[in-house]
Amino acid sequence: MRQQVDITQTGGVEYNTKIIVIIVVFLILMLPAPVSMDTTEFRKRGKEMVDYIADYFEQLDKRQVYPDVEPGYLRPLIPDCAPQDPETFEDVLKDVERIIMPGITHWHSPYFFAYFPTASSFPALLADILSGGIGCVGFSWAASPACTELETVMLDWLGKMINLPEEFLAGKDSEGGGVIQGSASEATLVMLLAARTKTIRRVQSENPELTEAHIMSKLVAYASDQAHSSVEKAGLIGGVKIKNIPSDDKFSVRGSALNKVLHEDRAAGLIPFFFCATLGTTPCCSFDRLLELGPICNKENIWMHVDAAYAGSAFICPEFRHLLNGVEFADSFNFNPHKWLLVNFDCSAMWVKKRSDLTNAFKLDPLYLQHSHQESGLVTDYRHWQIPLGRRFRSLKMWFVFRMYGVKGLQEYVRKHVKLSHEFENLVLQDKRFEICAEVTLGLVCFRLKGSNELNEALLKSINDARKIHLVPCHLREKFVLRFAICSRTVESVHIQFAWKHISILTTELLKAQDKQQL
Repeated sequence: MRQQVDITQTGGVEYNTKIIVIIVVFLILMLPAPVSMDTTEFRKRGKEMVDYIADYFEQLDKRQVYPDVEPGYLRPLIPDCAPQDPETFEDVLKDVERIIMPGITHWHSPYFFAYFPTASSFPALLADILSGGIGCVGFSWAASPACTELETVMLDWLGKMINLPEEFLAGKDSEGGGVIQGSASEATLVMLLAARTKTIRRVQSENPELTEAHIMSKLVAYASDQAHSSVEKAGLIGGVKIKNIPSDDKFSVRGSALNKVLHEDRAAGLIPFFFCATLGTTPCCSFDRLLELGPICNKENIWMHVDAAYAGSAFICPEFRHLLNGVEFADSFNFNPHKWLLVNFDCSAMWVKKRSDLTNAFKLDPLYLQHSHQESGLVTDYRHWQIPLGRRFRSLKMWFVFRMYGVKGLQEYVRKHVKLSHEFENLVLQDKRFEICAEVTLGLVCFRLKGSNELNEALLKSINDARKIHLVPCHLREKFVLRFAICSRTVESVHIQFAWKHISILTTELLKAQDKQQL
């Protein structure tokens, strides 16, 4: 008979303890890996981050507008590799101030007058938080119906705000519609590629013997000599020739100039297919003459795309809407609410008169992206309107901003910036040492010292080296010109007056130094 073991005797407790330890270790190993932040922690840290951002804006005028760092400053400040173990939120936030902020150009500073504005508002920031929280990828209606449908409605809202012709809106019987792109550069590229596809198919239907490669070699697109470099880049990506049309004395393209080039190119056997008109050019905010250019493009079967990246926001004001006259002749139109309409980057609004011209160029429909409503005619799948597949819920920003500012609030914001630009213009005109180089229509003033390009280059260097305000230049008819753009949401007259006083003092110092060198 087998002898029974009494585990309650000496050694039994030790045996049981070992078993318990093994079980506990096993259970610990089976637990999921620790997360860096749960919902309780997120609530706390989210409030701290909102406070940090609010403090950033409240104290932004005290920060140096342009960073005082050298290329490569950041790498020595952070480890070579990602940490193996989690770090605390407190440590990360401390490093934002220690490592990141010293290398930030503060675009929303009231002393930032470079480039064009990039929009920022608290309603848009809150909407971006919600978009990130929902985290949908709205490439099709089925992927998130609200993401698609709100975008369609918001583009109609915005189109109506600028009195865009009905053909561009996504009404019940409309062939057009709007979509959010990442930037005006993307919009120009997408429209050039759509125009290229449409033209190739048309020419092949008329001349079946011609190959696509042969037709491609003959295609030519056009833009103003003042157009943004993104138009030229679109041509490079699209594999087509781009020609610049010379602008007039107001830096605008006229119909006669386009007609002349078209006549020459058709005589040379080329196929004109795309013209990018600009409303509010980057160098000086000039406006191509749509009422002259549009009928020519329509007659010559040329796709006319209108790029109003900066100026488009102003068209919500009735007094500036005339600048958009002639858009009725366009095939597509684009501007950036993320520049001047308080909708944070990225949000570039693009409309097309005939959406099938766009979708026919980009539509690919693998089984894994199909859904039961796509052929119903009732839904839009925006993956066919753009180059990427994925897309964020960007229309939430528009919805929040439009509702929380209202059209009147947005109009007053634009008008304030235009008023401040004229204030700066008047200050320049009162100083006989300077000249205004282009008509001041909206929020940009182009000015320079009367004298050589080298003198103006030295002035700009002096301004930006001082880092009290920030400006960038442009070339207008070979002249080196300083651009003063009204940018910040918080900019006021006091900041304009400070900027001009600063420029004036630096100018006096520069001219004195120049006089000494000549002695």
